Amino acid sequence: MTDNTENIGTAENEKKQSLEEMFAQLEGVIAEMEEDGISLEHSFELYDKGMGLLKECSRSIDEVEKKVLILDEDGETHEF
Repeated sequence: MTDNTENIGTAENEKKQSLEEMFAQLEGVIAEMEEDGISLEHSFELYDKGMGLLKECSRSIDEVEKKVLILDEDGETHEF
């Protein structure tokens, strides 16, 4: 039961990571995939991890875009 609690905490922490942290993790995944001698199975695991990170990055960027305001010619702000 303790393991499930730890996994939930880890999942919540991953969701709260900054874009910079997720991009750094993606760079690490890519670097590891480029290493010589990596097994096909490990490559697929890394690919899956990378795709999950990309989805989370995309979701985070979408949230930021929704918060961006546009200044029109009259000096009024509107949501992007």
